[in-house]
Amino acid sequence: MKVTAIIQARMGSSRLPGKVLMDIAGKPMLEHIVERLKKCQRLDEIIIATTNLPEDKILLKFANERGYKISTGSAYDVLSRYLKVAHEAETDYIVRICADCPLIDPEVVDKIIKKHLNSENVDYTSNCIKRTFPLGLDAEIFSTEVLEKEERLAKEAYCREHVTIFIREHPEIFSLQNFEARGILRMPSLRLTVDTPEDMRLIRVIYSELYDGINIVDIKKVIRLFKLRPELRDINIHIKQKSEREVDERYFRKQSDGCII
Repeated sequence: MKVTAIIQARMGSSRLPGKVLMDIAGKPMLEHIVERLKKCQRLDEIIIATTNLPEDKILLKFANERGYKISTGSAYDVLSRYLKVAHEAETDYIVRICADCPLIDPEVVDKIIKKHLNSENVDYTSNCIKRTFPLGLDAEIFSTEVLEKEERLAKEAYCREHVTIFIREHPEIFSLQNFEARGILRMPSLRLTVDTPEDMRLIRVIYSELYDGINIVDIKKVIRLFKLRPELRDINIHIKQKSEREVDERYFRKQSDGCII
C-alpha cells in the first residue's frame, strides 16, 4: 500500500501573498515543511501540488532546484488537483498537508497514518474533526478511491476549493474518525499556522529560539517554550481562522479551469 503526502501550495495567499517561500531561519517555509515530512516513517512519497497559474512557476523552480517532486493542476478546483496528483503517483492513500504548517509534526502524521491503516471500514482519518491539537499540526488521510467518490459527488465551489470538507460534512456517506491529542500536545487554542504577518512573526520567533539549522524543531519543545513565555501567544491570538466555506472569488471567473460550478 503506497502512502503519499500531497502538499497544496500556491503563491497567491489572500492575507499573506508569497508566504510559502518566505524565509524562516534561512530557509523558505515550504522547505521546512518538506524536510519535516521526510522524517515520517510511514510516508512513501512527498509531492507538492501547485497551480498552473504563471505566478506559481516560481514553485516549480524551487522544487526542481531541491529535487522535490511537484505537479501542477487547477488553480481553484483543488479537489481535482489532488486527484490528478494521486493518479500520477499511482498512490493508494493520500495524506493531505497544507503549505502553511511549518511545524507539522512527523510523529503525529505517522500516528494518524497508522490509525487509519489499522482501522476497518473507515474512509477518512484526521486530527481536526474535533480540534485537540494546535492549529498547524493538521493532517488528513484517505484513499484515492474515496477521493474519486468525493470528486463525483462534490459540486459546490467551496467543496472543490477545500478538498475534504464534503467528506467531513457527509458522515452519512463517508465513515470518519478523529485522532485526538494527548498530554503536552493537547492545546487546541494554540495557533501555529501561517496565514497573516502576525502568524509569520510568531513562527520566526519560535525558529529563532529553537532551530539549530540542522535538526527539525521538536514540537514538544515549542509547547514548552510557550509555557516559559506565555506572552508569545499575544502575537497572533487575535487572528481569526478563515471559514472553509469561503471561496476565492476568482473561482467563479474560471469556468474554463475545469471547475464544476
